[in-house]
Amino acid sequence: MIVRRKKLDASVPAMAMGDIAFLLLIFFVILARARDDSHLQWKPAAGQELTRPTTMNASVVVDKYNVTHLNGREIPVGTLAEELKVLLGENPAGRRTVMLKVHHEATAVYFEPVIEAVSEAGGELHHILEEEKNQQ
Repeated sequence: MIVRRKKLDASVPAMAMGDIAFLLLIFFVILARARDDSHLQWKPAAGQELTRPTTMNASVVVDKYNVTHLNGREIPVGTLAEELKVLLGENPAGRRTVMLKVHHEATAVYFEPVIEAVSEAGGELHHILEEEKNQQ
């Protein structure tokens, strides 16, 4: 007696695809390196006729304790220029934006070396200020 084998179809289970995609999305969101400097404490200085830049490659903050941070992590001013060169890479002019946030009470001793490092790295500096409120 000859018994014939049944042919089995090999298919990918479509029910689990949504779960896998969702887990991968969560995985990449958790591991993504964000430029988060929201934990730093600083208050911007006042300015007039302010404009917003269209791009941003790096963010440098001099906080209220006069500590320098690059993209949210503390960094010595001596190594800031080299780190910025790496971040800015070979971007053309107009795409080398460095946002500078300086606490309003910081003195020139702390923020001038930062400005010099941005210049040495070839960055285009945008100082973040707060719009002055006219009191009438």
